[in-house]
Amino acid sequence: MEIVTKLFGTVGVDDSKVIAFDMGMIGFPDLKKYLLIHDSDKEGGRISWLQSIEEPALAFPVIDPLSVKEDYNPVVEDELLKPIGDVKEGEMFVLCTVTVPSDATKATANLKAPIVINTETRKACQIIVDSDEYQIKYPIFDKLKEGRENAEC
Repeated sequence: MEIVTKLFGTVGVDDSKVIAFDMGMIGFPDLKKYLLIHDSDKEGGRISWLQSIEEPALAFPVIDPLSVKEDYNPVVEDELLKPIGDVKEGEMFVLCTVTVPSDATKATANLKAPIVINTETRKACQIIVDSDEYQIKYPIFDKLKEGRENAEC
């Protein structure tokens, strides 16, 4: 199948790569199928895009939270992960949405509402971390800049 996206033009969709959010994402409960698109040319390859298959104009920039906060390890109730099935060690992939305002130096990651993907089943859910330790708007520009400079060395 192919979809025509706003950001990436025509994209081929391999059914085995579709990520299913049975409950949708926060604010988008009816959109349940996404594709993870990597943009290796941007930000040292750290920012990817979670592209909606059902709404081609919708794509969320996402990042591995460990690439901007090395000690990111929120405690999550098992109940919140039930929608993605049993997750075995090494089969969980976590992403956080990124907001980039017109002033890119003010870019932030939402560490409070991570996206958790079961890599075996390709099921995902977005959860809210019940801790004041993680911010909704965690500044990431300096970390991205530092990573880009290290990649150039």
